[in-house]
Amino acid sequence: MKITWLGHSAFRIDTAKANVLIDPFFTGNPSFRGLDAREAAAGITHILLTHGHGDHVGDTIALAKETGATVFANADLASWLGAKGVSKLDMGNTGGTVGFDGFSVTFTNALHSSAQVTEDGVSHSLGSANGLMLHFDDEPTVFHMGDTDIFSDMALINELHQPDIGIVPIGDRFTMGGAVAALACQRYFNFKTAIPCHYGSFPIIDQTPEKFVAGMEGTKTRVEAPEVGGSLSV
Repeated sequence: MKITWLGHSAFRIDTAKANVLIDPFFTGNPSFRGLDAREAAAGITHILLTHGHGDHVGDTIALAKETGATVFANADLASWLGAKGVSKLDMGNTGGTVGFDGFSVTFTNALHSSAQVTEDGVSHSLGSANGLMLHFDDEPTVFHMGDTDIFSDMALINELHQPDIGIVPIGDRFTMGGAVAALACQRYFNFKTAIPCHYGSFPIIDQTPEKFVAGMEGTKTRVEAPEVGGSLSV
């Protein structure tokens, strides 16, 4: 399995059977510099979305049309994307699991909002915000937390799924900050590897993973903080 960070909360996960994009926010992403969106999305089979904010839906509509990838999102967001011309859609909601070739995805809870503001200035709710639990055939289990704060039911998520790899938002202001994210990882999970995200993209959120890295010192979890466009093999 190869995991590539594409800035903000966008990741690509490549396995023997699937090539998955999560929250592909490229256009307008200040941290997506020196990279090409089409190259980042080349050969993808699936696009998975944690929630409906623009910095997570990102380039989904254009990439889905160009690549033919299946888009997986909560039911409200999927319906909205369908109205925008996305034809290959699959949907679920919090607690539900959907199987694909080579992996399955379970929607977990996340403490956040989910909406889009249209051209008329009206905010339209796009369902719940979620984390995504990815169980791969013969590969590590990956938990992309989405945008969230810490919450005690993370312990139940860990009990049910026992994820090996955690993709953890740390930027503060719109999600938990680095110190709280480190507490969440230590108190509720047993990650072998933790990858911080949702930082360094906008001036009003934390620019580095330093607080998270410091908070994880002395734990058994290996923290990997690649440069944007960087990959790790697990």
